[in-house]
Amino acid sequence: EEAWERYGSHPAFAGWYLTQEVGRLQWNIIEVFHELGKFCKELSGGLPTAISPYIEGIQLYDPFRTGVNAGKSVTLPDFEREWNEIMAGITGCVDSISFQDGGCDYSELEDFLSVACYAGKKHGILINTNVEAFDRDMPIRFLPIKWDKMLLKLRAAEKAGVAGATMFEFSHFMSPNSSYFQAHGLNRCYQHYLAGGFEK
Repeated sequence: EEAWERYGSHPAFAGWYLTQEVGRLQWNIIEVFHELGKFCKELSGGLPTAISPYIEGIQLYDPFRTGVNAGKSVTLPDFEREWNEIMAGITGCVDSISFQDGGCDYSELEDFLSVACYAGKKHGILINTNVEAFDRDMPIRFLPIKWDKMLLKLRAAEKAGVAGATMFEFSHFMSPNSSYFQAHGLNRCYQHYLAGGFEK
C-alpha cells in the first residue's frame, strides 16, 4: 500500500514484482502468490504482476551446503507437474513468470523452459527467461558470465518459445561502468548481438 501511495501516480509504475523466489511447490506458495497478486491488482486497478522463480537444477547454489550442486535437482516431470499446479492456482493473479536460468545445466535449459511455456499457454500466463549474467561454474561467487555461455542460454530460451527476457544483474555483471573488467567485454558482445551479430 505504501509503495502504491507514494509511486502509483508515476507513469513508470507499470506493474508489480512479487519478490518471493521459490523453485518448487512448497511453503504454501500458491496461496502466497494468489493473495499477494490479487491484492496488488485490486489496489492498482489491475496492473500486471510478475514473479521470478528459479529452476532447482544441478547448478543451484545453496549457501547452506558445500559446493554448487545442492543435491536436490528437480526432474523434468516433477517440474512440469508442480508448475502446472502452481500456475493453475495463480491464474488471474500473476500475469508473467520469468524463470531464472542459472539453476539448471545448459543442456537442460531448453527442456525446462519449453515445459514452462507449454504450461503458461495452458493457464494464460506469459513465460519469460531471467538470464543470469554471472557464472556459476567458477570457484569464486560470482563473476560475470562468459559471452558464449550467455549466448547459449539466450538461444535455448528462444528455441523454447519464451515471450521475452529479463536479466539479473546488469549493474554488477554487464554494465560498461561495472568494477568487473569482464563486464565491459560482455556488454560489448551483447550490443553486437543485438545489432544482428553472431548469427542469431
